[in-house]
Amino acid sequence: MADEWKAPRAEDGALPPQDDRSWKLLEKAVLASVQEQRRSRRWGIFFKLLTFVYLLGMLALFSPWGKIDAGASSAARYTALINVRGVIADKEDASADNIIGSLRKAFEDTKVQGVILRINSPGGSPVQAGYIYDEIRRLRAQRPELKVYAVITDLGASGAYYIASAADEIYADKASLVGSIGVTAAGYGFVGTMEKLGVERRAYTSGEHKAFLDPFQPAREDETRFWQGVLDTTHQQFIAQVKQGRGDRLKDKDHPELFSGLIWSGEQALPMGLIDGLGSSSYVARDLIKAKDIVDFTKEESPLDRFSKKLGASVAERIALWAGFQGPALR
Repeated sequence: MADEWKAPRAEDGALPPQDDRSWKLLEKAVLASVQEQRRSRRWGIFFKLLTFVYLLGMLALFSPWGKIDAGASSAARYTALINVRGVIADKEDASADNIIGSLRKAFEDTKVQGVILRINSPGGSPVQAGYIYDEIRRLRAQRPELKVYAVITDLGASGAYYIASAADEIYADKASLVGSIGVTAAGYGFVGTMEKLGVERRAYTSGEHKAFLDPFQPAREDETRFWQGVLDTTHQQFIAQVKQGRGDRLKDKDHPELFSGLIWSGEQALPMGLIDGLGSSSYVARDLIKAKDIVDFTKEESPLDRFSKKLGASVAERIALWAGFQGPALR
């Protein structure tokens, strides 16, 4: 095998002393150049990241999302629009914090002639829906001349209808789905699967019923009765709020199917008193509020907030929801 090549050295007689010094200078120059290139690369990466963060910040700061639509702000009077979209839950678009914040801004605006809650939601948390319901009634009491209208588009079910029932009036399309006044809490049971797989479940708790929602343990009759009682209590709270909000407009408050969890079309819901009429947001603004210009007061997340939420989503929370550890939901 050929010997590894080595740079000639003066002591080997290959170079005179002055050439050895030149070689060392050349080697130092090459090393310095490599180090400089590495430094430049590192600084380049740093400044690219800094530019990326800056651009994201500017996008979040100047993005139209999260700001009130100024399209109709020059009008002397207008209708405030607040969207209630998707699942009603904490940290979602239709969270109590977002909806209540939008409601307060609308009620503080002296140009607002009426408020429309445009609803397209399957429901969600009874707690979040309850917060919004209570705030609507509080704001209505403070400014009784400023009416709140709920307009259901595709879907206004369960917790979404809970919120709608706090409004002065409810409108929907003839094909909208309305109602579903009930409570659900679903999960899975994996006991048989665990036995087939030969897997032993070991759960250590303090408290006899601490793990009563564990999907890997058999359901006990006493715990099932207890959990049903929790759901029934929540259901009765829901029914009481709907009756309070709708009052005598409900045609038959004691009808066995009215609060059974069934859902109806807008055309069917009208004679039952679940809604007050058929119409869209434009119709309500133009013909009822008499302020056809609509300003969107919906609080939207900035792109940076959306990105951060997705980046920091908890896998454990999702697994818990899937496995059946979620609480009651108005759906």
